[in-house]
Amino acid sequence: MHITRLVPVLAAAAVVFPAAFASVPSATPLRPVATYSIVARDPATGEMGVAVQSHWFSVGSIVPWAEAGVGAVATQSFVEPSYGPLGLQAMKAGIAPEKALADLLAKDPHPEVRQVAFVDAAGRVAAHTGAKCIPAAGHRTGKGYSVEANLMLGDEVPEAMARGFEAASGPLAERMLAALEAAQSVGGDIRGKQSAAILVVRAKPTDKPWTDRLVDLRVEDSDHPLAEIRRLLALSRAYDLMNQGDEAVAAGKMDEALVKYSRAETMFPDNDEFVFWHAVTLVTNGRGEEALPLFGKSFRMNPAWMLLVPRLPAVGQLPDTPGLVEKILATGPKAGRAPSGH
Repeated sequence: MHITRLVPVLAAAAVVFPAAFASVPSATPLRPVATYSIVARDPATGEMGVAVQSHWFSVGSIVPWAEAGVGAVATQSFVEPSYGPLGLQAMKAGIAPEKALADLLAKDPHPEVRQVAFVDAAGRVAAHTGAKCIPAAGHRTGKGYSVEANLMLGDEVPEAMARGFEAASGPLAERMLAALEAAQSVGGDIRGKQSAAILVVRAKPTDKPWTDRLVDLRVEDSDHPLAEIRRLLALSRAYDLMNQGDEAVAAGKMDEALVKYSRAETMFPDNDEFVFWHAVTLVTNGRGEEALPLFGKSFRMNPAWMLLVPRLPAVGQLPDTPGLVEKILATGPKAGRAPSGH
């Protein structure tokens, strides 16, 4: 569909479907935004999420929607963003995904250009592929998930995604990513690839809503968005281990913390941040001799850490022990002299 043909379509929709269109950004995309996505619930953990890849800039800013304890929505093709918040609102009110989606489609004057999928906290799914979504287009639903695609090189994509998801193991985010990679393996988007996103939320909301998004990653513009988002997902897992290590330290479980830190460093041995803060944790817990080699390693990886060390005792991040800073800096380049600048 050409852009000039769709402009009056959206203008008419704003009149017929006012509740849905009231919150739509003025920059609503007028061309097909998404190509293939998956919405899914993990039956073991109850986590829910969306993963998507597209030949469109910043697909993660418009296609995936999810709320802890409620469900997840992917809205794509000629995107109507309001399907995201309105779908979650309906599922939060206890409306089954099939009815929630049907109600929204009934109010949309142009459901034929939409592709939408819902999954709720009970694992119920619903999906719609409009008759005027650009071929190859289609979806497939399975137990606790739906995969959907449009503008594909061939018809094999939904089936490949379903097989890839069902065959994968591990956390939900990694399994959804496997579905995206399966789509790409059979040709994927006829236009190519540009951006990708993964969003995963908890099974139940907490009193700290900022922690309810377990994974929220985007690759906005890349020649290889799936490879990059896989790297970012692995990096996020490593940072999770560092956070778990910090929590173990706070609970007085130093040995457990060291295992977490070591696992993170093994995953990303070139990450000087992991090495440095591991060393800081050791020295602040009375294990300074074990910390010194790690300080030296972090300084060799990034000498700028040497500039930070003298600032830490004053804010309680290192013990204010006479001679400690000098001893730490002595492990770095140039016989312990901090670099003079960046």
